[in-house]
Amino acid sequence: MTFGLAKLRNGGAVLVAGDRMVPVAGSGDLLALLDDWEATLPRLEAIAAAGEGAVPLDGGALAAPYVPRQIFCTGANYRKHVIGLIMGDPSMRTAADEGETDEERLARVEKMMDERANAALPYCFIKLPSCVVGPNDQVVLPRNVQKPDWELELGVVIGKRARHVTPEQAMDHVAGFVVVNDVTAREHIFRRDNSAIGADWLSGKCFPTFLPFGPMIVPRQFVADPYDLTIRLAVNGKVYQDESTRDMMISIERQLAYLSDRVELTPGDVICTGSPYGNGSAFGVFLQPGDRMEGSITGLGTQRNPCVAEG
Repeated sequence: MTFGLAKLRNGGAVLVAGDRMVPVAGSGDLLALLDDWEATLPRLEAIAAAGEGAVPLDGGALAAPYVPRQIFCTGANYRKHVIGLIMGDPSMRTAADEGETDEERLARVEKMMDERANAALPYCFIKLPSCVVGPNDQVVLPRNVQKPDWELELGVVIGKRARHVTPEQAMDHVAGFVVVNDVTAREHIFRRDNSAIGADWLSGKCFPTFLPFGPMIVPRQFVADPYDLTIRLAVNGKVYQDESTRDMMISIERQLAYLSDRVELTPGDVICTGSPYGNGSAFGVFLQPGDRMEGSITGLGTQRNPCVAEG
């Protein structure tokens, strides 16, 4: 039986199977379940099959599954998204653009993305665990942020310690998949006092509530093809992101192998695998108090996060 592992606001763990919730007795700490995932999964499958104590699903009662020990994000990893950024941002023009028509520049950028997909290393950064909120919680828009932006992404949950693993071994270390929203303070990504230093991930990514997480972790065995999922996000009912994970350039396997060559990945760690086209910056639209984000990924559930001003 297909299910997702979730946590209620009251602290109890449940299995979400279709429109029903099945309690997992005595297991409120989902991170502890992930610490011994190989033994945990068969037990959860038995609980789901028995269905004892099942009640109707109340999506609004679900909280963040847990707070990960480590959160990693992969930037610039969707082909259409990056092409749009390069073509649309005058600051990204270089000497190579001189004398090119738009068609010639587009062809060159597309070739560049193809080369990146085939050979490049992922571009990864860290997001703080203190950013995590649940799939129904408020996202607080900080008073010192003018361009808060959404980035709905496929999250990968680690289920077994990983150090120096190959891409071929990578999926053996994955427990499951989850919806994440890598909310971004767009104007703070690059510092203006000395841009040569590079990206300022602390200021751009790490405000409290800037990572809605959940509603559930779906074991990888129940996701037939993680490269055939639709990522969809709407703000106030208007759809902005509606793209497939097949547009991902650097695969989950390559991301995990790259990270495990630099750090030790531990159970419960989350990798945010990149945002597809449709961020607010692509439209000149940014989050405002009173906005409501609704984001979903095929088979992984839906987030519904209202936005409020920092008090």
